[in-house]
Amino acid sequence: MTVSRTIRFKGIAHAPWRTTSHENWVIFKGDDMKNLVVLAYSGGLDTSVAIKWLQDNCNFEVVALVADVGQPGDLEVIRKRALANGAKEALLVDLKEEFVEGYIAAALRANALYQGKYPVSTALARPLIAQALVAHAHEYGARAVAHGCTAKGNDQVRFDVSVALLDPYLDIIAPAREWKMSREEEIEYALRHGLDIPVTKSSPYSVDENLWGRSIECGLLEDPWYAPGEDVYEWTCSPKECPADPLYVEVVFERGIPVQLDGVSLSRVEILRRLNQLGGTYGVGRIDMMEDRVVGIKSREIYECPAATILITAHADLESLVLPKDVLDYKRGVDYLYADLIYSGKWFSPLKEALDGFISITQERVNGTVRLKLECGRCVVVGRKSDYSLYDPALATYGKGDLFSHQSARGFSELYGLPMRTWALKGDEGDEEALGQ
Repeated sequence: MTVSRTIRFKGIAHAPWRTTSHENWVIFKGDDMKNLVVLAYSGGLDTSVAIKWLQDNCNFEVVALVADVGQPGDLEVIRKRALANGAKEALLVDLKEEFVEGYIAAALRANALYQGKYPVSTALARPLIAQALVAHAHEYGARAVAHGCTAKGNDQVRFDVSVALLDPYLDIIAPAREWKMSREEEIEYALRHGLDIPVTKSSPYSVDENLWGRSIECGLLEDPWYAPGEDVYEWTCSPKECPADPLYVEVVFERGIPVQLDGVSLSRVEILRRLNQLGGTYGVGRIDMMEDRVVGIKSREIYECPAATILITAHADLESLVLPKDVLDYKRGVDYLYADLIYSGKWFSPLKEALDGFISITQERVNGTVRLKLECGRCVVVGRKSDYSLYDPALATYGKGDLFSHQSARGFSELYGLPMRTWALKGDEGDEEALGQ
């Protein structure tokens, strides 16, 4: 059965059951609960192996949930792969609109870049998928939800914390934390049990994709000294293959959200798709970074985020045109913290909700148009305009038409520097007194 829907809710009522053991996942209070688990299924190695493992080691029937967050490829093929690998049922749930309107929009308004580089693309989808897991666990009367995250990764935290907040009575199973298999051993396990997997020993990369970006890790990339080959990249062209002539694009924002691209009103989903394609053609959005994972270890990550790079660059520039200096300065700290909260799995936290209120107020006047130039791996702003612009040419110009009060400048400068002058004078007096002694 294929199910296409968008889950829309802020929270879920607590379920009426509790686990009696955290070591035995099949012992629950409540006779009405089914020996069923809803698994977040990506179609990759970990979740494909997890279906068989949950059946054999936990005696669970598995409902696989494929979340459509705008990743490329035929998701129906992935849904059928779950069935072929032993799932009792496999669902395809369309979450693209909710992802863009409820998650990407919020991250964009916060210029969310983890450690100043990564647009939190993978991290951003996890709380939404967690919502879908909990909703379908309630629908099916399942005892637990599951995911394919490892003990070293960030996603385990994002899923676990989100699910625990939405329904603290659901048990959470993470097979990859339990089976202690290496990636090579997982492949052997899959081959031994005849599982359909999209990974081979000669292609060991782990990839995650959605509308906001693509992440690549594992294999040779685990060596920080290794320069990634072009086989790592799929969304972005090599700088050697970019068009010779630059491309200019214009993005119109309303309240910090893109509404038009090059003068055409489009859905947010379509704007992202087009900017991913245009930016990718010009090699925009490649990120190679050492980042700090939630569990406290360093990790080398490769990302491709063309649309995110373009829109965050444009949005931040428009803010610099319409927001006062003190608001801009304070918001930069909020933006950094906001990205850290998303990365660390705290999307539903009270702090993040409070920051949403601040950010929402700052975006009331973030309306206008930004013009960008794309060329050979770069995205630069070359123009911006807004009815709320705080830039006044009559005050800024050094030419004719200058209305700035030059007479006021001397007094302002003296008063502005008065604390520093007083400090210097007191220092001189102290030095003289010390010399006199």
